[in-house]
Amino acid sequence: MKKFAKPKQFEANVVVIGAGSAGLVSSIIASGAQAKVILIEKDKMGGDCLNTGCVPSKALIRSSRMISDFRHAEQFGIDNFSGEINFAKVMDRIRAVIGTIAPHDSVARYTSLGVECIKGEAKIESPFLVSVNGRNITTRSIILATGASPLVPDIPGIQNIRYLTSDTVWGLTELPKRFLVIGGGPIGCELAQAFGSLGSTVTQIDSASRIMGREDSEVSFLLEDQFARDGISVLTDHEVVEFGQNDVQSYANVKNKEQTIRIEFDEVLIAVGRIANTSGFGLENLDLPLTSNGNIAVNAAMQTAYPNIFACGDVASPHQFTHTASYQAFFASLNAMLSGFWRSKASDSIVPSATFTSPEIARAGLNEQQAESLDVEYEITFFDMDELDRSVTDGNAGGFIKILTQPRKDKILGVTIVGPHAGELIGEFIFAMTHGMGLKKISAVTHIYPTLSEANKIAANMWRKDRLPKKYLPLLKKFFRWTRGE
Repeated sequence: MKKFAKPKQFEANVVVIGAGSAGLVSSIIASGAQAKVILIEKDKMGGDCLNTGCVPSKALIRSSRMISDFRHAEQFGIDNFSGEINFAKVMDRIRAVIGTIAPHDSVARYTSLGVECIKGEAKIESPFLVSVNGRNITTRSIILATGASPLVPDIPGIQNIRYLTSDTVWGLTELPKRFLVIGGGPIGCELAQAFGSLGSTVTQIDSASRIMGREDSEVSFLLEDQFARDGISVLTDHEVVEFGQNDVQSYANVKNKEQTIRIEFDEVLIAVGRIANTSGFGLENLDLPLTSNGNIAVNAAMQTAYPNIFACGDVASPHQFTHTASYQAFFASLNAMLSGFWRSKASDSIVPSATFTSPEIARAGLNEQQAESLDVEYEITFFDMDELDRSVTDGNAGGFIKILTQPRKDKILGVTIVGPHAGELIGEFIFAMTHGMGLKKISAVTHIYPTLSEANKIAANMWRKDRLPKKYLPLLKKFFRWTRGE
């Protein structure tokens, strides 16, 4: 690595670059410990999650779920119920939701907490010097929390059309009649279903053999079946080979094996992944190593190759979730303040995630395809949510809980839940896994009837039932016959 002169004194203990989830959490932890923290953000406080990611997408999904429920009102005994979608009002509500949450991430709030906030483009001059707006700031440590941006593939003709990403889709003012979605991951699936529910005719394309390819196959198939019922056309094993536009129409030429078809659209969303933001703020000066995925390479302490430069969140993690960014930020900030005295290490053995389609998909730890790829031995406990009373009463039957455990033990290796509120239900398993508790502990907890969370207990009881010492059952039968005097 390059050698840089170290100042004798520092203006700041920590300079944080990026005011998304990772940067905000890093700043608030370090300032709360009374360190001098300077936070630099070139755009909007709150980063992607607040402005273009989690918050607006979940607000959109809420509107789409309501209209979807209206359309199925008859099955609940409600006749002649209808609703008319006002897309402009839907988008107005999204902006209002962002505005309601924004003060939590504002300059005013963080300034009141002791963080010096600067709007501008930071540039790292050395591991101990950051410049912004003509000001040079010496710092003992730097935390890189610059996030990630939508990946736009180099497809012929894409430069000649208007395309949307998860960053820009929120600028729509009219609901597109024909909405083309490129990508079958979480972002693509959430927005495909949401726009479909709002009234767009949606076609979704993925080059893989199934959507949500990181999940187990039964997850993908269940969601594809739901999309079919929703009227979404899902074309897997298809690849966009060219975009084009004539006087009146934009289109995509899409290839499947040897056949090429043309799909016309009013708007197209590119949702094929995100790439870490690693350029434009001086990393070139440091020759900082990156991973094969383009993330900044860090160790378990969130340290880069330079011991006083740390990175957390989407720029450093393959798990691009807001909660993962916050988790990593704890270790990055702690180590940035105290590196040289001790180091705390993060763990990525339990990385929870949720995709907010209908049905929701939530997972923590390993799924079956991951366990097989890692040669991890496992046993499966599978509970069909059709058997849960609350699912039946709510008219939400469908979905499942799939638990992977260590052979002959109740240690939880991973859990996948598919169904309504899966992202909430999985919290109990995340807690158990984090604290080394097994299925016996969940089985011993009283869950309220009738609730969705009762499914967790039933699944845990299934594990216990399947492992009863059956060889003793004949002896028990004889014992009870004896107690009856037979």
